[in-house]
Amino acid sequence: MNTGTRLILVTAPNIKSGRGLAATALKARLVACANLIPKIESHYWWQGKIESSPEVLIIFKTTQSKLKALEKLIIAKHPYDTPEFIVLPITAGSKRYLDWLSASVNPRR
Repeated sequence: MNTGTRLILVTAPNIKSGRGLAATALKARLVACANLIPKIESHYWWQGKIESSPEVLIIFKTTQSKLKALEKLIIAKHPYDTPEFIVLPITAGSKRYLDWLSASVNPRR
């Protein structure tokens, strides 16, 4: 089942940056919700060597129709040269929650 809703994973270097990205996306009505998970440790390849750093994981909830605008915002506002922006489909969920999610990013005027 394709619900038209998506989870987006974005990492940020610290909680302040994560909060700023979340607030900007929310104010622009590009997401219904942003969860910040602090104190993760990321290990990754960067410029030919293995790196590690503390990060904050942001989980955004939005709709397919808002993805391009959200990606553009994250790339423009993110402090990293190559920010993580991974999209996962939400294949099922409570109808009430998914309706709220959709209405939150597409409010009636």
